[in-house]
Amino acid sequence: MTKEELDKILELHKLWLDSKEKEGKRANLQGANLRGENLEGVNLQGADLRWADLRRADLRGVNFKGADLEVADLRGVNFKGANLQEANLEGADLEVADLRGVNFKGADLEGVNFKGADLEGADLEVADLRWADLRGVDLRGVNLEGAILDGAIK
Repeated sequence: MTKEELDKILELHKLWLDSKEKEGKRANLQGANLRGENLEGVNLQGADLRWADLRRADLRGVNFKGADLEVADLRGVNFKGANLQEANLEGADLEVADLRGVNFKGADLEGVNFKGADLEGADLEVADLRWADLRGVDLRGVNLEGAILDGAIK
């Protein structure tokens, strides 16, 4: 995907959000190669990023509320301060990602690989972490109130 193509998709998505889905178009980045991209502060609320390759991308402060990131490759991503509330990350790979201060409230994190990720200050309230791999993750200071941890590996 070229920079121009990505910019056009983001422009149409912004219009879609601003017009309350009456104009523009929901971002479809399903399977996109966005490896190493700088998307800091972009609003991708409700976007489709299933199977996308976002390895080592800068996603600081991105709004992914309600977005679909199922089976996305997010290894080494900087998500610091991002909003992933109610997002679907089922089966995603977040190995060694910077997840400090991320809002995962109500997110579907079933089967997510968190190995070696930094979750300092993350909010996982009522998140679904069934079968998630939490090996090497320090959960001190993480809000796990009401989170589902059945089968999670620690």
